[in-house]
Amino acid sequence: LLRSSQPLTGPNRRRCREDEKLLGTILDEGERGFIIDTRSAQAAKQARMSGGGTEPKSCYPQWRRLHRALDRGRPLQESFVRLVEACSDPSLSMDRWLARLDSSRWLSHVKAALSTACLAAQCLDREDSNVLVHGAEGTDTTLLVTALAQLILDPSCRTLEGFQALLQREWIEAGHPFHLRCARSASSHARGKQEAPLFLLFLDCVWQLSRQFPFSLEFGEQLLLTLFDNAYASSYGTFLCNNEKERSLCKVKESTHSLWAWLNQPEEKHKYLNPLYSHNPLVIWPSVEPQSIQLWQGLFLRWIRPSQHLDEAWAEIQRLVEGS
Repeated sequence: LLRSSQPLTGPNRRRCREDEKLLGTILDEGERGFIIDTRSAQAAKQARMSGGGTEPKSCYPQWRRLHRALDRGRPLQESFVRLVEACSDPSLSMDRWLARLDSSRWLSHVKAALSTACLAAQCLDREDSNVLVHGAEGTDTTLLVTALAQLILDPSCRTLEGFQALLQREWIEAGHPFHLRCARSASSHARGKQEAPLFLLFLDCVWQLSRQFPFSLEFGEQLLLTLFDNAYASSYGTFLCNNEKERSLCKVKESTHSLWAWLNQPEEKHKYLNPLYSHNPLVIWPSVEPQSIQLWQGLFLRWIRPSQHLDEAWAEIQRLVEGS
């Protein structure tokens, strides 16, 4: 599974022979690979008309391109804001609430992300093919798809330690611009041009996996909530800046503490573990049917829905498991 940090051709050039050579060395004679483009076919066509932004099919004869458009930027941010506004209005009737939830299109974004990740995983697992995922910049939807595909395929990524390594590798070191994307909360009236909840969308998709496969992830919902909170406001340096270069220039490692080091302390770690976890060596294929995608109430409704009874139930499950 590969990810591209940028489109395989750039402005003012039709071909990139270095990329052609690189992808040519990945496949043996007779093998085929898949390029999953997270832009729409129309967006790729428009980029090609301006002098770049897509790869000529004739230059990659062993690769098949599949377009799976995933929203990013302003459309995704506005969807997030509409959902938060709906969840914050206790006066809504049932019909009005369902209409507001549907019009936000947030669950559609969750479904699209999981569907595309499943496609990448199927190409790898069932077709035994190499997969390249790329999009507009390679630091947003590209990372979303590759990280989810690895969770689906690789049981080591579903452990607490493996999940932290996945986030470090696929989101932080790969250059997701946390500073730009998570500049303000969804409740803020200000709207930054580059804000977009891509990382939140990823966490929501992971929650969907944990709900559909309650025994297969070593960590629970509390870890996902903690990661969301720290992406937007944190006492730690893990999600600071936009890339490794900025973190190096700002001396983040030297002047801040790591979120991972804090989470892995014995007195903290047990809070984030799933007491029902049982190692599952198999691939987990999530359902992406509309009936299977649910609102993440633990996040979006946590300020208006009392969690006392749920917390007590979770503590009782932990007690029973530990005592058995």
